[in-house]
Amino acid sequence: MFTRPARTFFVFLMSLSAIIMVPYAATALQSQTIVFTNNQFDSQMFHNELAKFVVENAFDSFKVEFSTGSSTLNWQAMINGDVDLDIESWTDNVATYEHDVARGDIVPLGVLVLDSAQGFYVPRYMIEGDSARGIKPAAPDLKNVSDLVRYASVFKDPEDSKRGRIYGAIPGWMIDEVMFKKYEHYKLNDGYNYFRVGSEAVLFASLASAYNLGEPWVGYCYEPTWVVGKLDLVLLGDAPYDPKLYKEGACEIPKQALRIVCGSHFPEKAPELVDFFKRYQTGSVLVSEALAHIDETKESHAKTAVWFLKEHDALLDDWLTPERAKKVRDVISGL
Repeated sequence: MFTRPARTFFVFLMSLSAIIMVPYAATALQSQTIVFTNNQFDSQMFHNELAKFVVENAFDSFKVEFSTGSSTLNWQAMINGDVDLDIESWTDNVATYEHDVARGDIVPLGVLVLDSAQGFYVPRYMIEGDSARGIKPAAPDLKNVSDLVRYASVFKDPEDSKRGRIYGAIPGWMIDEVMFKKYEHYKLNDGYNYFRVGSEAVLFASLASAYNLGEPWVGYCYEPTWVVGKLDLVLLGDAPYDPKLYKEGACEIPKQALRIVCGSHFPEKAPELVDFFKRYQTGSVLVSEALAHIDETKESHAKTAVWFLKEHDALLDDWLTPERAKKVRDVISGL
């Protein structure tokens, strides 16, 4: 038994210990926030939710948030340290990419999709027709972007009957500047209006609507997307790729690896996540499948991420250690 003075001193020590330990415990339990870019295109939003689910459930102390904005602004925010990662980064569209990597401002972590395409697309029935739907080919000799100059009257602008309409890329996307220069380079501005819509959703809705009705449509698209997964589209040909001409719109857009990149601060901020993002890879076919699922079911990107992991469970073994993969599977099994 303690004497009264000893008991008083013991209580004091315990109280002091509690005062010291409470802030420490709070700090230990606090999650560190990791910020992904959200450049507002469907496939990236899916990847963001997929990676978020894995990170928050496989690792103990991370919370994921998204920075919604244009790709240009988010890229600069990543260099500045306000944003951590860009998942599904179209680095060939970034004029400063090689310079930013050479300076150490941007760090490549992994390759998300090995071979992705983009450019001007048309429905296949425009070129070949579709006998099952009673559609005759309206542009049978259309093979290359340069051929479009002859078909302005086919791809009529519904708001300007004297000109055709080409749907451009999304304002704020880095590729939009290249696509507009391509439109000018091939003199398509003589007969077409370059029509920019406000979002990827509106762009794809215009394509899907035209496709369902068997109507003409020509415009920007890329892979992977749900429309490429569901619709039979043709990427128009172009002059052979030349790195000196590409940014001027004077040649084809090279198929590119879609990368995961981060700001220079991230490897030190979250070193335990670096290996995961180096191993995190999907593919155009898998992602198009997931995006088609979203379109058909109208489920959110977050719910689709869980569905995707159930459908492709083996990916967890490619991305994670066995212990961390088990943590994710345990969470999924409880949903």
